[in-house]
Amino acid sequence: MAHLHIKINELLNERNISKNTICKELDIPRGNFNRYCRDEFQRIDAGLICKLCEYFDCSVGDLIEYVKD
Repeated sequence: MAHLHIKINELLNERNISKNTICKELDIPRGNFNRYCRDEFQRIDAGLICKLCEYFDCSVGDLIEYVKD
């Protein structure tokens, strides 16, 4: 079955940003953020995706990838 991959870890590594930093700056609970980083989510929070796109100055397509298994 296919799944969605949110490329948070890749963007954090490319820009040398820590998870603690982004969670503090965007006021995101660390536990929720870690689930997105591990692709362990059932639903995507549109508000969070908008915050991440603004923070990374990217589009939704740059952030979310459809992966065929």
